[in-house]
Order: sequence, then C-alpha cells, then structure tokens
Amino acid sequence: MAGPDLDTQIKQLQATMHTIEQVLDLGAMRAEIADLGEQVAAPDLWDDQANAQRVTGRLSALQGELERFTSLQQRLDDVGVLVELAQEEGDAESLQEAETELARVHKAVEALEVRTLLSGEYDAREALVTIRSGAGGVDAADFAEMLLRMYTRWAERNKYPVEVFDTSYAEEAGLKSATFAVHAPYAYGTLSVEAGTHRLVRISPFDNQGRRQTSFAAVEVVPVLEQTDEIEIPDEEVRVDVYRSSGPGGQSVNTTDSAVRLTHLPTGIVVSCQNEKSQLQNKASAMVILKAKLLAVKKAEERAQLDELRGDVQGSWGDQMRNYVLHPYQLVKDLRTEYETGNPQAVFDGEIDPFLEAGIRWRRGAEATVAG
Repeated sequence: MAGPDLDTQIKQLQATMHTIEQVLDLGAMRAEIADLGEQVAAPDLWDDQANAQRVTGRLSALQGELERFTSLQQRLDDVGVLVELAQEEGDAESLQEAETELARVHKAVEALEVRTLLSGEYDAREALVTIRSGAGGVDAADFAEMLLRMYTRWAERNKYPVEVFDTSYAEEAGLKSATFAVHAPYAYGTLSVEAGTHRLVRISPFDNQGRRQTSFAAVEVVPVLEQTDEIEIPDEEVRVDVYRSSGPGGQSVNTTDSAVRLTHLPTGIVVSCQNEKSQLQNKASAMVILKAKLLAVKKAEERAQLDELRGDVQGSWGDQMRNYVLHPYQLVKDLRTEYETGNPQAVFDGEIDPFLEAGIRWRRGAEATVAG
C-alpha cells in the first residue's frame, strides 16, 4: 500500500469519526456524565439502592462509551503521525507497521459506525432479554444456558452491567427460561437483532449412544421503560403468585415464598422474578419487566409488528434465524445476513459483535427497502 493511499484512508476515517461524534452527541454525553458524577458523590446515594444501582450503572456505561470513542480517535491520530514521520524518513518498516494498525483502526471505526444506524424509537434504551428453551428436551435446556452465558460474556467484554431477574432451571440440566437486563445505552437497539429462534446441532452430551441432536431456543428482546413512558396496569388485570426461589435441579435456594410471578390477564403475558431477597423487591422488578413487554404490545399496530418487537417465536423448525453447528463441522451462520464463522467456541464465549453489526446493517437495509 502506497503512502498516499494511507493518507486517503486516514482522511476518510477522520470524516467518519466526525460524523459518529455528531450522532453520539459527545457534548451531551459528557454533561450527563458530570451530572451522574455529582449524584454518585452524594452521601445519601445508597439510601435508595435501586436508584443508586441505576445511577452507577448508567455512569459506568456512559464512561465506557466515551472512552471507546476517545481511545479510537487517539489511535487514529497516532497512526496519522506515524505515517507522516515514516513518509518523511522513507522508513518502509514503519509504513508497514502503520498499514497494519490502520487496518485494525478501520475495523474498529466500522463497528462504532454501526451505532449511528440505531435510530429507532427505542434503540437508545437498555434491553430486557428473555431466553426460553424450545424443542429438543434436555439439549434445548442446555442450549438456553449456553446462550445466557454467551450474552453475559458479551456484556462483560463491553463492560455492560447485567442484572438477572429470573432463572427457571430444568430438572436434568440447563434452563427452561431466563430473563435479564443489559444496562447500557443502545443495548436494545443492538440486541434486538438477536430476537428469534436459535438452532444448535451437535453430538448430544446427554445421549449415551452419542447421537447427533438438534435443539432450539427462543430469544425475546424488549426495551426497558423510562419514567416518561405511560403504562398503567390496573390491579385487577394482574394475578400475583408467590413461590420459593429454586436453583439447579429443583434445589430450593430460599426458605420463604419470596419469588413472584405476575400474569397479565388481558394479554396472558407472564413474568417472574426471584433474584431479590424480599417479595416486595421481586414484585417491583417483575412489574418493570411486565411494563416493558406491555409497551411492545401498546406500540405495535398489527400482529406482525408485535411479533417483531417481542420476538414472539416458538423455538422450533421453520423460523430459526441462526444456526450453531458443532457436528459434523464447526460453523455459526446467521440465516438473514449470511454472516458466518467457523469458530463456534469464540461465539459462545461472547464474540458476537460481527453478528450484531451484520444484523443491524441488514435491518437498516430492509427498512430502507420497505420505505422505498
């Protein structure tokens, strides 16, 4: 790659970063960080633990977002200086080093640019994710647990706080279902492309004959509500059931009936929460989840839109959006975007950003086609 080509690439990336800076509105982001910093410094912050967790989580997420942009901008500036010095001194080795780093920076800028495509009504919100095991018995329950780990590892990689509201364990292994929140700006817009049926093909570790098994899990993603959202739920529309929290294999982890299940009678939506120690806290958390799901219903104008928002899928043949194949070959492939990788283990370890980016670009393309 010749020097002038490097200069052109750097100018193009600088222009892209300028656009990203405007879309992210870094000035507003810094102002919010300063305001949250003052709230965190208040001596009575932890008098209200729920609010304290919200404030500290939001601050951490925003600081991470700002650091991601500023560190990438610094890398781009540094590679520009390296290219300029190498060209002045005719240093071919330094030019090669700059070319390698520029390729890495280009990839990182593309990933950050995807954020500018998240302009939907709720894309900037935090996300509530529910995973349910589908067809496939114990293998499906195990697959659901693998997906829960995949998403939590992805959040850890990005330093996004995760709050698990409910885990319903299967009798033999794995999970019947799990609901958790990802507390980060744009978590909903990013993760909403994960909604749908996920399909796993492997040699079953639960089959003593070592046969290949196909199993399914469904992923639902809804946005977390904010105080400005008007969702009123009359008491008579909700049935409240309390029960004891349980761990893997049906093991009781709580000696009191602190877990709460809410059933919204008009829609049949059921949510549970058992992560808190008190019944009141679990009821409050369950109500947050229920209101988020009802928001998806309220804003949907027809059944097709509702299915898209709620990820209303059955977890079986015919409606899968991604395949994870561990046997007879190694492949993870998204059926909508055609993006694939031959390293399933890395995916299950949380390396799903390429799938998320491809999904967001695919969705934007589909929306543009409909609009056209």
